[in-house]
Amino acid sequence: MLPHLACGDTRVNCYSPTNEERRQTRTTDRAGNPRKASTKKFQEEGKMVRQGCGGKEGHDDFVLAVDLLNPSPAAEARKHKLKTLVPAPRSFFMDVKCPGCFTITTVFSHAQTVVICQGCTTVLCQPTGGKARLTEGCSFRRK
Repeated sequence: MLPHLACGDTRVNCYSPTNEERRQTRTTDRAGNPRKASTKKFQEEGKMVRQGCGGKEGHDDFVLAVDLLNPSPAAEARKHKLKTLVPAPRSFFMDVKCPGCFTITTVFSHAQTVVICQGCTTVLCQPTGGKARLTEGCSFRRK
């Protein structure tokens, strides 16, 4: 990897403004007339924060304001099951106890058919679009 021309830094995320960017940040044009400096590129954008690396002027690093390796549990719960830090399904198996005969039946959390108790033919759960809905009075334990 070639060193950075301004400070000799070999990190990948080094940033040095181009001539066009320098021209956009000038307060006057070539004729000396005052103009607004374009600072869109240099403003803090919510996810990016500028920090200098100790090199020469105009050499900055962009650091994420969010820690991607240690997300909060609330942030992980909001994400899709495959977009979390460790992709894993959110389905599970559970033991459901029948309220009538107290037999235990293993049921998938996202069952797509009606599950009936083998002992007394009571309906234990009914399918919905996602998770299965347990019948009132049924207790369950996650496996």
